[in-house]
Formats: sequence, C-alpha cells, structure tokens
Amino acid sequence: MDEIRVWKWMKKEEENKVFLCQTLLHHYSPSIDKDVLLLTASIEGIKYEFQEKLLGGAALDATGVPLPEDTLSVAKQSDAVLLGAIGGYKWDKNEKHLKPETGLLQLRAGLKVFANLRPATVFPQLVDASTLKREVAEGVDLMVVRELTGGIYFGKPRGFGTNENGEETGYNTEIYAAHEIDRIARFAFEVARKRRGKLCSVDKANMLEASMFWRKRVLAFAQEYPDVELSHMYVDNAAMQLIRNPKQFDTIVTNNIFGDILSDEASMITGSIGMLPSASLGDSGPGLFEPIHGSAPDIAGQDKANPFATVLSAAMLLRYGLGEDKAAERIEKAVMDTLNRGFRTADIYSSGTKLVGCKQLGEEILKSVESPVPAGAV
Repeated sequence: MDEIRVWKWMKKEEENKVFLCQTLLHHYSPSIDKDVLLLTASIEGIKYEFQEKLLGGAALDATGVPLPEDTLSVAKQSDAVLLGAIGGYKWDKNEKHLKPETGLLQLRAGLKVFANLRPATVFPQLVDASTLKREVAEGVDLMVVRELTGGIYFGKPRGFGTNENGEETGYNTEIYAAHEIDRIARFAFEVARKRRGKLCSVDKANMLEASMFWRKRVLAFAQEYPDVELSHMYVDNAAMQLIRNPKQFDTIVTNNIFGDILSDEASMITGSIGMLPSASLGDSGPGLFEPIHGSAPDIAGQDKANPFATVLSAAMLLRYGLGEDKAAERIEKAVMDTLNRGFRTADIYSSGTKLVGCKQLGEEILKSVESPVPAGAV
C-alpha cells in the first residue's frame, strides 16, 4: 500500500516534525526504513511519533487523486519527507493526471524542492557487481545535482494537437527562467566546493536555446567560485564519458531531463540502481528524500527487492534534512558493515557472498545499526 508517514522528532528542547513518504513498498520488507530510523533514533536520543497519509496509487484508490490536498498540507508543515519508490502496472493506463507519478511531480513542486542530489559511489565491496571493468569502476565517487522543478517536465505549452498535415502530434516545452538556473547553479557550486572542487555543467548548448541560456547563466557564477574548477560538456558526450571514464567527474549539474537520465546511468556504474539514494532540497521548507529507483512491481511480494537505497535515503534525511550527522553516519556505517559481512540481494550478488531476501537483509542492517562501532565500517 502506498502511504506517507508523518513523524515528530523531539530532541533536547526542540521539536522537529519529520514527514516520511513510503509508496508502493509492499514488495519490500514493509518497515525496514521505519525500523532503521526507530533504532537509530533510540540509540542517538531522538524520540518521535507518527501518523500515516496517502500518496500515489493508494491515494488514487482511496480518494481518486494521486496527491490529496491534506497530504500536501501536512508535508509542507513537516521538516523532512522520506518517499519510497512510486508507480505500478495497475495505474499504467490511467490518464496522465491520474497516474502515481503525477502525485510525485506535484509533491516536488508543492514543496519547492528544486535541487536534487544524486550520489553515485562505488562501494569497495561491490566493485565486481558493476558491469564496467574493475579499473574503470573502482573509486568512482560523483554527485549529480539535478534541477528538479523546471524544464521540459513542467514547461508549457504541452499537450496533444494536430499539425498542418492533419497528423496527430504530441509536444512539450523545455524552458528555464534565469532565477531557476541561477539557484541550481549556486547550489551546485556550493556542493562542489565541499567535495573535490570540480563542477561539470552538462547541457546541449550546440543545439538548444534553453541550453545556450543555461550555459550563459552558469558561466556567470564561475567568478564567484574561483576555488571551483568549472567545465562544460554536451549531454551526449557526458553519457559516453560516464561509461568511458567516470572517475573524471566530481560534481555534475544539469537540467531536469538530462539529470534524470544521467543519474540512472551513473547508478549502474555502482552495480545496481538499488543502491542509490537522493535528496531534494529547496531554499526553505522540508526536503524530500527518496531512492532513485522505481517500484519494481514485477518482483512485488517476492522478497527480492534491495532496501539499501531506501535506508541510505533515510541517512540523507538525517544529515541534510535534520542536521543529525551522527545518526546519519551510524546508518551509513551499518550499510558498509552489512556489505562487509557479505549479505547481498540478487541484484548485487556475486560468487562468494550470501544471497538473502529483502527481509533478512533488513534484519542484518539493523544488527549493524545496533553495533556501537560496526565492524569493518569505513
């Protein structure tokens, strides 16, 4: 069942409300994200309570819309949002405004989370799970900063029509205003500054006016960040270079559609899209934290799904949403320890490791969370 969980975090004299969204995770261990957060919070001295709200397919079934007004209202009053994978065969034939994915876009727009952080890190334990050669994949650690609330996914006009020959047409508009590019550019420069000081802006400025404008605005910020090395790359070349030599990248900033595609490509360098979390942040208000993978309805109910990305998204929520770095680090170390102990779901399994289902993997992560210093953690 699609659901959204609303949490109240209380630490010291403060009260922080954390809004957790979980959609179409019926094929996951149903409460792995909840259990990891509960255990981590109890160890780190954080207390909270929660209630549940509907989103996506469950909301469609119960209310007829993918994002009820009450759900969005509660989300806006929260401090952070944890969202699970969304979508499913059941609603594939619905009209666009009645698809679960529309609820996700509405949630992103409603929360005004314009900067999507998508890390792609090859864990040492999973180098051989990558489809790339070891020497290419080993050591990859990059961050895709995707503009999330503009571009072709939101641009107007859009729709269906008929051309001068009487043929049916479908059309979308790629459009960016100056402030939309400026805020994501500044955000990306700040991210690069905190990493290794290299920022690659990806566009299609040799063909598209929107990309020409994008490059112009990004270039204008370079002088404010003399400590960040700025480069530019066309999206087709960037897609190739991610496979040829991914270690050349540190931080990538790009528009909505290019970021959607390139971050999924980057995820496969790591061995599985099931390993990658993300954080979506705005100037103010709650952040949105979610795994970048889909809901995989083809394995629903089979105990096969990889829960690592959802667990790591919870860690990003603690770090970027609540400023709870110590709690976030505990979860991240628990993931590393679970990998060090050899536990794998089918998507990252290799000879010599232990193949387990989603439920057992969740239990092993919890064991590592509870360890004061997880063995072998890095």
